Amino acid sequence: MSMIKTVSDVENSFLSRREITCNFQGLGGKLKRKEAIEMITNEFNLENKTVIAINMKNQTGRPNVTGMFYVYDSVELAKKQVNPTIFERLEKQAKKDAEAAPAEEAAEAAPAEEAAEAAPAEEAAEAAPAEEAAEAAPAEEEKKE
Repeated sequence: MSMIKTVSDVENSFLSRREITCNFQGLGGKLKRKEAIEMITNEFNLENKTVIAINMKNQTGRPNVTGMFYVYDSVELAKKQVNPTIFERLEKQAKKDAEAAPAEEAAEAAPAEEAAEAAPAEEAAEAAPAEEAAEAAPAEEEKKE
């Protein structure tokens, strides 16, 4: 059973685009626009086309999302017809994802290095608390007098 159920699939020859409306079952609140575009691209074999998520709404009381997508043959044609704000948001999200990718790689490498460095420090810390406790005890006795 597919998670994507097609509600309508219309070829709009006047605007030279394909308009697809789908329900994503069980993904309410979890589905992002980028993921939805990837799912539509794979489901309908649209690898060489420009897919734009126009509208995505969660259904009230159900874990479903209804999405409307426009499929264009070229980016130039899409930019002529679709609001420029949508492309600005897509570019902004692409920059954000590009910046996050190196940060994630660095974060994955850092815990392995920290674990190697922390092991000797933990061994030294195990011996140190006994010495610190002995030094701290006389100081407390002096304060009480």
